[in-house]
Amino acid sequence: MEDESDFRYPNAEGFLALYRGKQYHLFDWRGAGNAPTTGREFFNMKHSSARNVIERAFGLLKGRWAILRAKLFYPIQVQCRIITACCLIHNLITREMGIDAMLDVPDEENSTSVGLDGDHIEFVESSNEWTKFRDDLAVEMFIQW
Repeated sequence: MEDESDFRYPNAEGFLALYRGKQYHLFDWRGAGNAPTTGREFFNMKHSSARNVIERAFGLLKGRWAILRAKLFYPIQVQCRIITACCLIHNLITREMGIDAMLDVPDEENSTSVGLDGDHIEFVESSNEWTKFRDDLAVEMFIQW
């Protein structure tokens, strides 16, 4: 079943929403006979996979950088720069000190969720152009699979 919170995002510049009414979570695709049969199902499967990778990456970053564990009250542009800086420093540490340097990251479970209070996005206008882009992308991905 889909996560209802995912449906608040429209297809708009910078956002490609999942297809409603189609399997979404990776565990829905496990087992023989559960392979996607349409471009929309394939897109949702890949969307779910990408979301899992992103959530793991943010978990790692939140464990390493305390600034990402609390609500940020900076403008959106500054928040994006903070996240980018944390990613760059993480990559530098990993490159210079090896992956073992990142294994002593504190447990993220005791951290606070990141919020977008302050200068936050309240509305994203849906775009037929981006909906068409998602539809074309889903078909192309499925054909190439």
